[in-house]
Amino acid sequence: MTTRSAPDSNTASYEVDPSAVNSSYKWLIVVMLWFICLFNYADRQAMAAVFPLLKKEFHLSKTELGIIGSAFMYVYAFGAPVAGWIADKFRRKDLILGGCMFWSFITVTTGWCRKTSQFIMVRCLEGFGETFYFPASMSLISDYHGPQTRSRALSSHQSSVYVGTILGSWIGALIGEKYNWRYGFYLFGTLGMVLSIILYRILKEPKRGGIEAAADLLAHGHAAPTESTDLTFAERYRFLANPAVLMLMMAFMLANFVAAIFLTWTPTYLAEKFHFKVAAAGLNGQVYIQVASAIAVPIAGYLADRFSRKFRAGRVYIQCAGLLLGAGFVSAVGLTTQISTVLFAMAGFGFFKGFYDSGIFASLYDCVKPEVRGSAAGIMNTVGWGGGALGPTFIGYFSDHGPSKIPIENMSQAIGYGGWVYIFGALALLSAGMFINKQTRLNAANQ
Repeated sequence: MTTRSAPDSNTASYEVDPSAVNSSYKWLIVVMLWFICLFNYADRQAMAAVFPLLKKEFHLSKTELGIIGSAFMYVYAFGAPVAGWIADKFRRKDLILGGCMFWSFITVTTGWCRKTSQFIMVRCLEGFGETFYFPASMSLISDYHGPQTRSRALSSHQSSVYVGTILGSWIGALIGEKYNWRYGFYLFGTLGMVLSIILYRILKEPKRGGIEAAADLLAHGHAAPTESTDLTFAERYRFLANPAVLMLMMAFMLANFVAAIFLTWTPTYLAEKFHFKVAAAGLNGQVYIQVASAIAVPIAGYLADRFSRKFRAGRVYIQCAGLLLGAGFVSAVGLTTQISTVLFAMAGFGFFKGFYDSGIFASLYDCVKPEVRGSAAGIMNTVGWGGGALGPTFIGYFSDHGPSKIPIENMSQAIGYGGWVYIFGALALLSAGMFINKQTRLNAANQ
């Protein structure tokens, strides 16, 4: 593999070396991306919030609604490897802001849909636009934040996922119930396009691997040579031979299978099983989960940063605890018949989901080189969301064709199975931690 000490082929495209940036700007980066990510999730979540209205207006079955819910995720997932490769080769700033402009415009066009095929098409296009965001943004943040602050930076950014999900679900449903479901898409899409224009001058592209080079310079008096971005296919995807990476991706797929179900179906679930009105179902279907996650993420990020200083798999074990402790709450959401219990269980699921979410990319980046972070995040999203996309379709199909003649009883049973999925995810993370610790011992023995 080729190494270099001079700037890479991307030299002309970066605008700032993070080693020369003060600490306030590196956190301003997190704030700017926080708002972009908020619209990323508000746009995608608004659709699930108005499922009851779409079902009534267009006479859609749950299977059809499940396909609409999954269409976004399939394109999002299978476009991710290309998006990750592009994020490693081109300016991430352009991918982030250009993607925001594109998916926001598609969100506006969602309000023009009148057929099932049209809903599927716009969801596919939105998935294509949004697939560029996470590989580029996670890589960019990690070039401003080294190992000492990376979990806190990425977990702080992650909190926008929860706020965006709440606002997309609640405001989308509220506008739909009070006025027309189309207006929510017009609102979110327009605001997203305005935001991308405003941030173009403020957001700066950092030098790849600059934060690690600065740390080496401080610790050793010289910067270690960084890897070339002009890698062969085998060199770029060598991380797939790392069993810890494969286990992290498997856990992401299983966790996303459950998360996608809750993102897509909880408003409908509360409306049909507990007789919530559309706006109340849109709000309550997400607010307990997402607020609890937002509370947990900074706590988990802080603990992960501290644990990772003592042993390399510290972040992974925090994630493992989140899935293991959250499994019972997932099952309780599906099995309970009490409103108070289902809301409490949603909050419990959300809290421990935050422990898992805090380390998704930080744990991965502990196992891959800076030059392939975009590619690694892209493959991670393909596996995670490709498998996760099966969740909404499974729930829709099982609701229509399960053993009970009452669809909502089938849905309740199917949601309850999610607890077992979480347990298998925890076992995958435990295996990843063991592989990381083993590799750490081997590296220490060889030095």
